[in-house]
Amino acid sequence: MTTTAVFTDLDTAFIEDFRTMSTFGATGKGGVDRQAATLPDGEQRRWLAGLLQERGFTVKFDRAGNQWGLFEAVSGAPYVVIGSHMDSQPTAGRYDGAYGVLAAAHAAFRLAAAWAKTGAPQPRYNIAVVNWFNEEGSRFKPSMMGSSVYTGKLALETALATTDAAGVSVQEALDAIGCRGDFGGPEAAYCAEIHIEQGRSMEREGVTIGLVSSNWAANKYEFVVHGEQAHTGSTVIEDRQDALLGASMLVVAARELANEFPGVLHTSVGQLSVYPNSPVVVPSRVNLLLDLRSADEAVLAEADSRLHRRIAEIEALANVSVEQHQSHSWPVTPYQREGVELAAKVAADLGLSNKAVMTLAGHDSTNMKDLVPTVMLFVPSVDGISHNEHEYTTDEDIVAGLAMLTEVANRLCQGVLEG
Repeated sequence: MTTTAVFTDLDTAFIEDFRTMSTFGATGKGGVDRQAATLPDGEQRRWLAGLLQERGFTVKFDRAGNQWGLFEAVSGAPYVVIGSHMDSQPTAGRYDGAYGVLAAAHAAFRLAAAWAKTGAPQPRYNIAVVNWFNEEGSRFKPSMMGSSVYTGKLALETALATTDAAGVSVQEALDAIGCRGDFGGPEAAYCAEIHIEQGRSMEREGVTIGLVSSNWAANKYEFVVHGEQAHTGSTVIEDRQDALLGASMLVVAARELANEFPGVLHTSVGQLSVYPNSPVVVPSRVNLLLDLRSADEAVLAEADSRLHRRIAEIEALANVSVEQHQSHSWPVTPYQREGVELAAKVAADLGLSNKAVMTLAGHDSTNMKDLVPTVMLFVPSVDGISHNEHEYTTDEDIVAGLAMLTEVANRLCQGVLEG
């Protein structure tokens, strides 16, 4: 990790902008609550638009709510897309996603200024800063919605019709904050994203830059456990069809699977919706989201098979029925080798310690790498804390990451991967 605290004026401006950005949806414990298409999300999008427009960028919203800052240096040429997302989980950290958007904006500012100098080498490709819509998936499912629409993995109509827990659709929510446009999105030539690691490995090893080589595979499910309402006091235990009991057994089953494959399988249940959620009523329905993740697809397949065998046992034990829908899934897929090698060379040229890592979490770049050659970068997370108000990355590391992203984007714009 970097140790110096001496920053240039450009670095200081970036840090100050990061502090300002973190005020939108700020929580009392130092985090943010800026879920997709909420008022705080709309406020920070307008702030970002102003920041981009002040530097000569054209700002557009596409039909799925993705926000684009476009700088055309070469008329008609495709774009190098750099960015991440600014939406958050409820009571989340300030860095997850948002750091990558602001770093992309400042990297693009630096490149545009460099290209404007007399006699400076001109790029082969233009630069586009993107703030992807609904990466987190906390308000609207699935996650990575905006990049899924852009890459053709999710139909626009399906995304816009998706509703939150209150029945508000994506289209209605985007219209309410004025962030649904008619832009189709720019033509991408390459993509790069920088993000906090959301783990401990880089901090533990004293590494400043993570070179993401691949993602873990994931199977995400939505289960609906059906039972029957009854009185919690008077209904005898043998007669109960307790949907919450069945859901609880699924939660435990997921954790037991992780224990059976230590270190190579992650499982979780992150959301439960209980109906009617009354203190004196045995629940008749529970919706829950359960996911399985592994870097080993054989392990994932075996764990998935064991989970589904366990479902039949749970239905019998809890006297319930379990309805299943696959919410989202993706395989282990590598980032393009030439992009990883480019990033390694840039890190070496800048004197930044680095190592190859895998990403356990999903990112918009995991969609983009299936469309164009994509570079994914990490900076360390202190104590590995993520999706938490205490999430933190040092100023030294976010500045080092900005320098790294700037030079990666520069070389992509110059077309170095094409020889």
